[in-house]
Amino acid sequence: MSDAALPAPAAQAPAPRRPMRFRETRRMAATYSRSISAMLGLALVVLFLATAAFGPLVAPFPEDATGAVNFEAKLLPPSAEHLFGTDQVGNDIFSRVLFGARTTLQIGLTVTGIAILIGVPLGLIAGMTGGWVAETIMRVTDIFLSIPGLILAIAIVGALGPGILNAMVALSLVWWPGYVRLVQAKTLSLRNEVYVDAARALGAGPLRILFVHVLPNCLSPIVVKASMDMGMAILGAASLGFLGLGAQPPFPEWGAMIAQGRSYLPDWWWCAFFPGLAIYLTVLGFNLMGDGLRDVLDPRQR
Repeated sequence: MSDAALPAPAAQAPAPRRPMRFRETRRMAATYSRSISAMLGLALVVLFLATAAFGPLVAPFPEDATGAVNFEAKLLPPSAEHLFGTDQVGNDIFSRVLFGARTTLQIGLTVTGIAILIGVPLGLIAGMTGGWVAETIMRVTDIFLSIPGLILAIAIVGALGPGILNAMVALSLVWWPGYVRLVQAKTLSLRNEVYVDAARALGAGPLRILFVHVLPNCLSPIVVKASMDMGMAILGAASLGFLGLGAQPPFPEWGAMIAQGRSYLPDWWWCAFFPGLAIYLTVLGFNLMGDGLRDVLDPRQR
């Protein structure tokens, strides 16, 4: 039989290629995992989120987070029954720290979310339009940035009255100018890029250019700043609580717990130490995670 009569071998199908997005995600995850500090920050943030989600369910004395009084157990040192000791009215500090994590997470998400919703659109408008509109937005932003954030927040809470809701509103009004500056600078560098000019030449409208071509390229610095601002917002809320302008007793909030426990230093140190340790670890975790995200998302850092 001649070779011509033999059936041609079937062409071997090429091996399926993994999607580009999947490979990029794996590369970013590998880059992030190489940083010990970033992984430590991620572990602390995950621990904080787990505490906020499940802490009230596993708290040994949940009634102590709602203002229960037990003077027979007041100012007990840390022990097997009370891991973090008890405070001046006999409340279990460990239970109150667990409940306070949910309050702290709510504060951080609310403040950062409102600041993004206000600052990002204003930054996009200022970067894309120019003229008197941009000048007005940026000069108002400069006025807010010229006042120390905590002092401005104290003034706003003083006008609105103390309370956790007013503290979140005050911190949100303090936080948005940073996003305006960031997004406006990024938008100015993007609006004259080749792909933006090409989209404009093809007839794309201003809104399409803004939301399809400019905003997606601004997300990386926004995500990095938001991850760091979570920790700073938590620290700011704790500062207001420490000054008596945030959450009011017996509401379990870490800053207010430190303010109550400082009167019992140094003999009953655990009253202020453990809420302060919770704030420290949480803020440290968000800052380290933000540094890791910056290294992953910023091409110049890579």
